[in-house]
Amino acid sequence: MKNDLSNEVPQTATRESARQRQRQQDDREAVAVPSNTATNNSNNVDNKIKCLRFGIDSLYLSYQGNIFPYINQQLADLKKLAQSDRADQKAKAQIKIGDHLFEVKDKGNSMFSYVLEDNAFRIQLSRPDKAVPMAYVKLSSEYLTHKLPEEAEKHLNSVLKQLGDVESLANVSRVDMFVDFVSYQNMEAWNREAWVTRAGTVNAYAVDQRFSGWAIGMGGVIAARLYDKVLEIQKSNKTYLLPLWEMGGRLEGEPVWRLEFEFKRDMLRQKALITLVDVLSNLSGLWSYATTEWLKLTLPNSDDKTRARWPIHPLWQSLSSIDWETSGGALQSRFSNTRKPDKSAALHRAFTGLTTWMAVQSQYDYELAIHPFFEDLYHYINNHAMNIGIDFDALIREKVATKSRLFNTMDVNNEIYEAYVDDEVEAYRKASNGE
Repeated sequence: MKNDLSNEVPQTATRESARQRQRQQDDREAVAVPSNTATNNSNNVDNKIKCLRFGIDSLYLSYQGNIFPYINQQLADLKKLAQSDRADQKAKAQIKIGDHLFEVKDKGNSMFSYVLEDNAFRIQLSRPDKAVPMAYVKLSSEYLTHKLPEEAEKHLNSVLKQLGDVESLANVSRVDMFVDFVSYQNMEAWNREAWVTRAGTVNAYAVDQRFSGWAIGMGGVIAARLYDKVLEIQKSNKTYLLPLWEMGGRLEGEPVWRLEFEFKRDMLRQKALITLVDVLSNLSGLWSYATTEWLKLTLPNSDDKTRARWPIHPLWQSLSSIDWETSGGALQSRFSNTRKPDKSAALHRAFTGLTTWMAVQSQYDYELAIHPFFEDLYHYINNHAMNIGIDFDALIREKVATKSRLFNTMDVNNEIYEAYVDDEVEAYRKASNGE
């Protein structure tokens, strides 16, 4: 992958030593210093970028076929469990397929009756009698930092074949292409007219009065966004990108921007791109169309009323010239199908609860406070369990099972769990009712 897509700066002829010439070369390859003074007509070092990684960020696929009758019945039963008012029953709305432990959602939609989800896939499935695709699947952005699209689809296909009879290749409903890059260019330096596009809308956005980026043609069959990815990560917590950027050459503290194009099915069909094989074979053509025909960032010329003739902004020249026939960068070596949050979040909440309890008790000493705190916590849980008519241990297991379903971390349908919880809960409820 090319880490510097800028035009080489001509070297001035001098009588410098070899060491001086090397220093000048190093300076040219370095990222520009910050500048907030760039204008539409700037053609200086601020337009230089360092490409960190590029590829496919979002991928939506559909498959023709029919789910197996017994899977249809199993999912119908699990969906009913997901709709239960009882937490112990709701927690059982899971289905294990290979190394995936999917949550089964309590709702579908008019086209797809069942929804299964973990950290890799969100799979929507139709009943056998529906005149719609068997499956509509979103591959997660994080999963696509671990596997290339063709490898990810191969694994997805193996999962779907355990759910039904797949009768088609993967058809693409939407694909998002992106490039992450370092740039000190002031992305707010130009106004809307600098964007020459076939789209109907061009909008600028800010978060907490900080410019966050541009959005062009949102809601259409093709759309684009140029936005501050570091700022977005602060909101989304997609920290898995940080080590990948580092491997791509990012230095700590450098600003990272993302240019992203969203291609929907109607647009892809216009280009006769139906299957995933078709799309992956034509990434260069899609990027070229998006950055040279559908959208261009220009240097406005007030003396020329024909906007199509305005010169291309140097930043856009760099971004449009990415070679999609080369590697887009390193992939994550590890990936988890679970959606479990970082344990530090749970520890933070526990710390907040402890210190709140200590403040109420006018207690500063952790060693003196921790045991009374847990005693109070035990009594609180026990009283809550008694109020709802359930055993202490069963309540704990219900809560853990509920979260395990949401996090895809533990199969609560295994025989050991079911036998323990069902017997214990039923016995306690009967005792509570005087049976």
